Amino acid sequence: MTKLFSIIAVAIMATTVVSCGQSAEEKAKIEEQAKHTADSISAALEASLAGAMEAATDTTAAAATTETAAATTEAGHEAH
Repeated sequence: MTKLFSIIAVAIMATTVVSCGQSAEEKAKIEEQAKHTADSISAALEASLAGAMEAATDTTAAAATTETAAATTEAGHEAH
């Protein structure tokens, strides 16, 4: 009988500890980590987008230069 009460007491204590959840400090720390992670992801996305925009601008400028050079060459050939 004593053994049964001991097992029940341990089960109640374990259930109590598990059901309490996280402390306010733990929750604040988790929220801070989540914010830091979100900020890091945001910074990485912004850098990636800036790089993509720069690459697109470079590609557009190169294409315009090529088209201008081709038009100039074509006009030079027509003049002769």
